[in-house]
Amino acid sequence: MKKSLIALFLAGASLTPAVADVVTPESTGFKFTDTKVVKDTPIKDQYETGTCWCFSMCAFMECEILRTSGREVDLSEMYVVRMLYPEKAQKYMRMEGEMRFNQGGGILDVPYAWDKYGMVPESVYNGMGYGEEKHDHRELVAGMKGYMKGIVAKPGIRYTTAWKGAINGILDAYLGKVPETFTVDGKEYTPKTYAQSLGLSMKDYQAFSSFTHHPFYEEFIIEIPDNWLWAKMKNVPLDEMEQIVDNAIGSGYAVAWSADMSEKTWQWDNGYAIMPAPKSMSKQEQARWDKLPKKDRNVEMYKYDGPQPEIEVTQEVRQRMFDSFETVDDHLMVIVGTAKDQDGNKYYKVKNSWDTNHIYDGYIYVSSAYFRAKTINILTHKAAVPAAINAKFK
Repeated sequence: MKKSLIALFLAGASLTPAVADVVTPESTGFKFTDTKVVKDTPIKDQYETGTCWCFSMCAFMECEILRTSGREVDLSEMYVVRMLYPEKAQKYMRMEGEMRFNQGGGILDVPYAWDKYGMVPESVYNGMGYGEEKHDHRELVAGMKGYMKGIVAKPGIRYTTAWKGAINGILDAYLGKVPETFTVDGKEYTPKTYAQSLGLSMKDYQAFSSFTHHPFYEEFIIEIPDNWLWAKMKNVPLDEMEQIVDNAIGSGYAVAWSADMSEKTWQWDNGYAIMPAPKSMSKQEQARWDKLPKKDRNVEMYKYDGPQPEIEVTQEVRQRMFDSFETVDDHLMVIVGTAKDQDGNKYYKVKNSWDTNHIYDGYIYVSSAYFRAKTINILTHKAAVPAAINAKFK
């Protein structure tokens, strides 16, 4: 899961537009009404990093802690990043460089790290050891990738053990050394004991997806580059995957959501994502369209003045989009609610990690059609999954 620098700059550029270009809910033509929203914690900003997977999953866990104990905690995303990079480097070496070594990660990375390494609060480890006010990993990643590529470029030799210390040294220099013990509210913890104090068991969380190239009601390893852990998830029909989300939100549970945000109909600046049906044109409109420059066509094609008829996303349509790479593994967020527009169409309220200077303070409304077409996978508490669906698994 990663976000391109272009997308990052676009998100940042929308923060300080000219006064005449300020986007308000009234200016988009869409009017959203929340129908159910679960309790969540404040929006964060991943800024110049590709660590949406960690920001979103820590935000999801914060929702769970709030739900189960009423405690509002601020978890350290960079602690997880710091602990997993050496493992990712090790796998890159074992695969002789034939896999990605970058910032991306998957929906099960944080639960894996939670069990293996524990957790620390943001106040103890903010990962900002390089003098910046916001997270910026461009230099860090360039250094590590260059180093790792340089090592694996020499096949047929015996590697020393020094490269592991070198990677840890780079990480410590940028993110800071991880404390063995720390104090919170007058009590001393290790990362393991602090995680235990939060009251969550990672065994209670289940990941689901919906693709026909694997059997339904079985586990499978989803074939996306950022699934470097080769983690397994449960495969269910598309309608049931949507039912899981609806049941979760209706029961007060948040849902982690991995999806594709590369579509031009992902209108972040305008606060919505839809899958509109192709626009029909009269002969006169078509003639005018044919004369437009390409840049003007793109502006008009993806310009909406309110709710639109959307395509019907069936299991077959969804699979075709994935197989043709029209749908890609792109971004990870948290579904925290349901909503409807002024025409009564269903949407999900989604929490992002791109700061709060935004039309909806860092949230976006995603239509049911967009969810069905562009979801890679979801994760939620097992109690949020309808019993009839869980019963279908062996």
